[in-house]
Amino acid sequence: MLKINEIYYSIQGESTRAGLPCVFVRLTYCNLRCTYCDTEYAFYEGKDFNIDEIIAEVERFGCKLVEITGGEPLVQHESLELMRRLCEKGFDVMLETGGSLPIKDIDARVKIIMDLKCPSSGMVKKNLYQNTGYLKSFDEVKFVIGSREDYEWTKDIIQKYNLTEKCTVLFSVVFGMLQPVRLVEWMLEDKLDVRFQLQLHKFIWEPNTKGV
Repeated sequence: MLKINEIYYSIQGESTRAGLPCVFVRLTYCNLRCTYCDTEYAFYEGKDFNIDEIIAEVERFGCKLVEITGGEPLVQHESLELMRRLCEKGFDVMLETGGSLPIKDIDARVKIIMDLKCPSSGMVKKNLYQNTGYLKSFDEVKFVIGSREDYEWTKDIIQKYNLTEKCTVLFSVVFGMLQPVRLVEWMLEDKLDVRFQLQLHKFIWEPNTKGV
C-alpha cells in the first residue's frame, strides 16, 4: 500500500519535459522541511491505495508521461515497485526527489529529477551527495536558487561533483524570492552550461492552486 495525496492530469511545469501533458502521482509524507515549500499539504494528507489501484487511475487519463512526486516519494519504499510496474506497463516515468534519500535502487528506466537543496532552503545538510554517483545521462539535477549565496554554493557543488558532465543541470528561482532576470544575468556572466527554467504552472494558474 502507498499513501497518495493526489493523482491528477496537467502539464509538466519543469524539467526538460516542460510543457508536455503529464499525469502526476503525488505521494504523502516528506522528510524535509524547506523554508519555501509549496506542497506542505502533502506532508500528512492522503489516502491508502494499492499499486493496481494507482495504475488504474493513471491509465484513466490516457497519457504515457507520468511523474511520481511528493512530498518525498522515496520515504515510502513501495514507490520503487510502483515505478517499476509503471515502466513495465510502457509508461514514460519521471521521479521528482529531494536528493536526501538513496536513488541507487530506482529502476534504470526512470528519469530522475534530483533537487539538491541550496542554503536558503534550510535543508542543505540533508543532501546525500553519494547520489551523484548513480546519476544516468538522461537524469536531471535541479537547484532552486533564492539568493546570491545559493548561486555561489551551487556553482561549487556543480564543479565538485562534475555535474554538467553527468547529466542536465537545471536552475530555477525560489518563486517570489529572487527575480528570474537576476539569476539569468549571473548564469550568462559566468557562461554556465546549465538550463534555466520557470515553474510554468505558477504562471498559467494562480501560484497556490492545487492539482495543476
